[in-house]
Amino acid sequence: QVQLVESGGGLVQAGGSLRLSCAASGSIFSIHAMGWYRQAPGKQRELVTTITNSGSTNYADSVKGRFTISRDNAMVYLQMNSLQPEDTAVYYCNAVVGTGIPFHYWGQGTQVTVSS
Repeated sequence: QVQLVESGGGLVQAGGSLRLSCAASGSIFSIHAMGWYRQAPGKQRELVTTITNSGSTNYADSVKGRFTISRDNAMVYLQMNSLQPEDTAVYYCNAVVGTGIPFHYWGQGTQVTVSS
């Protein structure tokens, strides 16, 4: 079992920055990839960015050039720059285990609010 705990969310004005952290514990050796998702009010959860064990990353088009994901052992970070109101959402840390059939673990979420 994997446990994920996010931190670093808060209120920031447009153009500002935040750094989210995700601490993984438990069977971290079984994790193949980690990432961040977000869910805005009235919308479904969407992928923001992922990072594999090999270090390969991908980003949603809406955050490319502004967000950066990084991983240091059991810690995953999301540096968010040039934040805009449309980035307002609950951000969830995600970990994927398994190869053929992926299983996802989720953190409790951390609120990011960007004011205009």
